[in-house]
Amino acid sequence: MGWRQRFEDRPLIMGILNVTPDSFYDGGKFYPPDVAIEHALRLADEGADIIDVGGESTRPFSDVTSTEEELRRVVPVIKAIRAQTAVFLSVDTYKAAVAREAIDAGADMINDVSGLTFDPGIGDVAARSGVPVVIMHTKGKPKEMQVGPRYDDVIREIKEFFIDRLQFARRCGVDDQNIILDPGIGFGKRLQDNLMIIKELRQFKELGYPILIGTSMKSFLGKLAGSPELEERIEGTLASLALSLWNGADIIRVHDVKKAKKVTTLVHAVMKA
Repeated sequence: MGWRQRFEDRPLIMGILNVTPDSFYDGGKFYPPDVAIEHALRLADEGADIIDVGGESTRPFSDVTSTEEELRRVVPVIKAIRAQTAVFLSVDTYKAAVAREAIDAGADMINDVSGLTFDPGIGDVAARSGVPVVIMHTKGKPKEMQVGPRYDDVIREIKEFFIDRLQFARRCGVDDQNIILDPGIGFGKRLQDNLMIIKELRQFKELGYPILIGTSMKSFLGKLAGSPELEERIEGTLASLALSLWNGADIIRVHDVKKAKKVTTLVHAVMKA
């Protein structure tokens, strides 16, 4: 059964599991493997369709993590989660070596924040393994992506990026049915760019692929709330999820699965009424 058939006819919830000491929202909280595994099982119980395991923070201005360290963080956790649950597992990485070993350990999916640009070899890994791959738009690497990003037309430019990356993925041999697109909220984007992406999300649907979006607890929500405090981003997160779903998002990537499940249930019910 293909991954789309497994989850047909409703939006999906991707729960975030950061096994890093420095992620912007929960850095260090789920870093110890036993805590990470326990949290993953909780996310699954709360309704996560996919759990996205990441071993390198890609927050703005973050430093690169070595391949060896990223593997040390994610592979044992993926193996342990897979041994205890059949929940769909994603590896959040742009490194081909990490993707390959994560899939061998039990991951079902690759989530590449670079859109197959930082390590082109990841396209071959996706093609050979036959797993779904998320192609995300970013403008620059995390270390400098928020240093004065500029667009003449953010929607058009992201669509052009996707078209280029889709061609690359096809050349690698990635099955069209295994491609998901993510416009990359917060990755080389200004406040107005993030808002426009949510507003015009259906324009990306025109490309014919499922759309994933990740607004959860991001800094643009704090700017709108007029506060840098993380707790001031909760309501904005839930509102942005509802708007994204209404505008065509197929997968929402979130920290709080329980709250996201409630939002998804309501929005989906209204859309189907």
